[in-house]
Amino acid sequence: MTVEVSSDSGAALQPGDNQALNRQSAIGQSGDNMNARGLHVITWGCQMNVYDSARMSDVLAPLGYRPVATPQQAEMVILNTCHIRERAAEKVFSELGRLRKISDERVAAGLGRSIIAVAGCVAQAEGEEILARAPFVDIVLGPQTYHRLPEMVARAARAGGAVIDTDFPVEMKFDFLPADSAPQVEGNLTAFLTIQEGCDKFCSFCVVPYTRGAETSRSLPSVVAEARRMVQGGVREITLLGQNVNAYHGDDGEGGTADLPTLARALAALPGLERIRYMTSHPRDMDQALIDAHRDTPALMPFLHLPVQSGSDRILKAMNRGHTAGEYRAIIARLREACPDIALSSDFIVGHPGETEEDFEATMQLVRDIGFAQAFSFKYSPRPGTPAAGQPFQIDEAVKDERLQRLQALLRVQQDAFNADMVGRTVPVLFTGRGRKPGQITGRSPYLQPVHVEGSEDLIGRTVQVAITQRLTNSLAGTLIRERVCA
Repeated sequence: MTVEVSSDSGAALQPGDNQALNRQSAIGQSGDNMNARGLHVITWGCQMNVYDSARMSDVLAPLGYRPVATPQQAEMVILNTCHIRERAAEKVFSELGRLRKISDERVAAGLGRSIIAVAGCVAQAEGEEILARAPFVDIVLGPQTYHRLPEMVARAARAGGAVIDTDFPVEMKFDFLPADSAPQVEGNLTAFLTIQEGCDKFCSFCVVPYTRGAETSRSLPSVVAEARRMVQGGVREITLLGQNVNAYHGDDGEGGTADLPTLARALAALPGLERIRYMTSHPRDMDQALIDAHRDTPALMPFLHLPVQSGSDRILKAMNRGHTAGEYRAIIARLREACPDIALSSDFIVGHPGETEEDFEATMQLVRDIGFAQAFSFKYSPRPGTPAAGQPFQIDEAVKDERLQRLQALLRVQQDAFNADMVGRTVPVLFTGRGRKPGQITGRSPYLQPVHVEGSEDLIGRTVQVAITQRLTNSLAGTLIRERVCA
């Protein structure tokens, strides 16, 4: 629903109406001045939010906005929010209080009031509440509407009040984003690229279907075109993003549909693109064609993030995951048969309503059976509006804490063992920047491990064979094999 909240110019001013008038003045002045204006984006949550934040900067650039390092320097501040973590909404309101104080300080210093926008999943889920509790906010927008940001700024200036746009529009936002910019991280060597959004799975604990909408995929030509621009800008590694990225089914531009393996092959053909990753995947969409792609597409890195959440069939059913622990084990067996050097990452939730000690032990056993190079584990926390939030048999927080500590201890042992097993191996490392010590450079292994070596900075941007010599706490150290430069 799209709503504008504005003051009525024909009515007598009421207490608080000066907020709307000040808002109109600030936005109107900003809109009239096409000189460079500061834009500060605060990003919480997943890599997709990082990508979205970069694209919001892109769509505002024609209005004269340029990134600045702090909100104190900014004529506009965007808080790009995430609804996954516990008490997400309260953290948003706390941050908004800080931003309002900064805006007031700017006014006192004669710099003008900041435009404040709230974007992302909390905005989608609780937009009306945000405006009720924080009426100084100018713009509230959902994850699917940020291509409309310039229009929202103009509407807010005309109306003299807040604009809320949390539609799920028919048009795909990607079709309206500027094509002359490529969102990147770590300089210009690695980048995120969103190819799919939304979710049709409706897991009991998850708000994504309600905040991101139904599963949609970008067309193959548009993804390849954006990836090509990234590579021309120096990118060597691209991570494809989606809520269910392996559910990707985009228009192939020839009247058919392309799946993720087809897209991976198309991207691998781009000269200069050395590495392709993707996340986050769902076991239900891990078909044999994608498994075979890990065997047949060298650019597809042998590292897969495949969330399982629980090892108990009873809890998996309660979660509405649509797969059993046995089916997950079978997928892993097929992956390892196709790609013996593949390493695995996963997500786990402990303390879902109804989880018994036996259920939790089934999760621990699955971890022991499979072995993970990396994993993310969390306590279950209710999300308003999700099925699990209203279920009986909620688990005591102390029990969840104790189970999480046991699970994380086991996962840490496995991660340390995986990293220790790297010692003595030679792996290709894409160097991405300087290390912390003089004369040191750092990069990524195929398994996303940070690797540090003594080496010259002219190797940054290149993939070089490295002999791993030491496991550090959260990284590896190695020695260059100089005669084995890969690219």
